[in-house]
Amino acid sequence: MLKALSRLAAFCLCLALSFGLMAPAASNAAGISPNDLGVIRRQAAAFEDAKSRLPDLARLVSEKDWVFTRNLLHGPMQEVSREMLYINQRLDKSDRKEATKVARSLKEALADLDEAARLQDFSRLQKSYSAVAAGFDAYSDLIPAEAFN
Repeated sequence: MLKALSRLAAFCLCLALSFGLMAPAASNAAGISPNDLGVIRRQAAAFEDAKSRLPDLARLVSEKDWVFTRNLLHGPMQEVSREMLYINQRLDKSDRKEATKVARSLKEALADLDEAARLQDFSRLQKSYSAVAAGFDAYSDLIPAEAFN
């Protein structure tokens, strides 16, 4: 009887380990390797840090603070393009085209916002900020949910 229980316990342990080893493969069903997911996690965290500065940017835009608007763009938000590039390279191939398109649109909106601040064009600055905020939201939607776990 004890030998049978011992075998049953060993079998259950093997079964539990087998399912535990299969879980990471199931969570990456989109075709993203664990190494790529690690890179995406790091870059997504930095992307989200930049995105968290949008309220500061909105305040600067509404106050027509041309200098600090540009400082924020060239400082804390400067690396967004690089972060999106690294994320795009690690995404599943089926998602890369859309991610590249959205990233390009966000980079253009950031450049347009910078140019509007340089020219001190408030109307253009407001429109550009709206495009930047929408671009951040659109790109966030493309980052795999597993990157935020």
